[in-house]
Amino acid sequence: MAIDKKGLLNTPELHIAIFAFLLHFIWELMQMPLFAGFGDVYYYGVILHCTQATLGDVLISLVAFWSASLAVKSRSWALDGDRKGLLVFLGMGMLITVIFEALATGPLDRWEYADAMPVLPLLGTGLAPVSQWILLPLVQIWFVRRQLLGGRKELLENP
Repeated sequence: MAIDKKGLLNTPELHIAIFAFLLHFIWELMQMPLFAGFGDVYYYGVILHCTQATLGDVLISLVAFWSASLAVKSRSWALDGDRKGLLVFLGMGMLITVIFEALATGPLDRWEYADAMPVLPLLGTGLAPVSQWILLPLVQIWFVRRQLLGGRKELLENP
């Protein structure tokens, strides 16, 4: 079975990944002061770290997208304006983030929060990563929907 170039370019997964990378990379750079140990790191080290974190964010977005697709039995839930799909997407992204943050700041010892990072009580998760997975996926889905529908006003207004 041959892969159609036009079909591949119109897959929701490609656009989920592209917009996840663009949005999360900027966020990762902006939240760096909230993590300890990066004050003395050279610019290249910060960029490398943010790129790695962003690639992780892209994977989380894809897993969350596929989870939502399974839940609503459609890969076009973002285009259809399916609220259940959006809630599963947001919920799965948040769940993965909270678990990974707990592991990364705990047993894996990948990073630690600076004193400036507000931390959620009970969970111990930083407010910046939690906010990231509330705000950015909403913007991401808006961009994906707009891109795949071609900005057609009537389709954007009537999901």
